[in-house]
Amino acid sequence: MTIQDTAQIGTEIRAARRRLKVTQKDLAMTSGTGLRFVIDLERGKPTCQIGKVLQVLQTLGLRVELSGSAATAQEGGAS
Repeated sequence: MTIQDTAQIGTEIRAARRRLKVTQKDLAMTSGTGLRFVIDLERGKPTCQIGKVLQVLQTLGLRVELSGSAATAQEGGAS
């Protein structure tokens, strides 16, 4: 899936959370974030901290993959 903006990330996180039948409060606790953060993230707040976003994604069993010419060039080894 290609994500174009923060609203799409929020929508996908909300959908994954609901599929797993997890409350926002429980997601906040298990991901080490706060309830307000999860609410803002699901609403697509553009200033959410990327580290916390990654924690939530990992908690839900989701992952981020980068693609494109710059990402492909780095596959051989990071500098």
